Amino acid sequence: MIYYTADLHIGHANIIKYCNRPFETVEEMDQTIIDNWNSVVREDDDVYIVGDVFFKGNPNIFMPKMKGRKHLIVGNHDANLVSTASYCKHFETIKKYLCIEDKGRHVVLFHYPILEWSGYYHGTYHVYGHIHNNDNETNHIMTKVPNAFNAGVDVNDFTPQTLDQLIARHKLDLQN
Repeated sequence: MIYYTADLHIGHANIIKYCNRPFETVEEMDQTIIDNWNSVVREDDDVYIVGDVFFKGNPNIFMPKMKGRKHLIVGNHDANLVSTASYCKHFETIKKYLCIEDKGRHVVLFHYPILEWSGYYHGTYHVYGHIHNNDNETNHIMTKVPNAFNAGVDVNDFTPQTLDQLIARHKLDLQN
């Protein structure tokens, strides 16, 4: 199975306030993210993290607790960490932009939301992060873009999602 997630911000206490996350402490947030991850991901699953895994915290403590083969699409908060071997060793692949196939469907992965991508006019999907649950112009625009899906934990119950789940949530958002 393939899962997608973004913007975990493990160790980032202020993200609780910035994104109105329902946690009292950073420890509670981090543990919930790990527990939710492990409730759906198996060891032989692939998880594409579309940026911003950590803000603070020790990858050597957290990453081994999270099941699956992890693939990182570099986000703005990962940029400095990907230069360290102790961080990189936790990922099967590390890319800034990646095209994959998921059950015969082409998917473009990039941390930042983009309005057009490779294969846009041919049914290719775009999975992104970065904008969290912000009530801003970018979020309003992206919710209307066909085949573009926010994989951020703030809009996905702090749980990795399949492409089918992202598609279903997007359809609901369009109806509201």
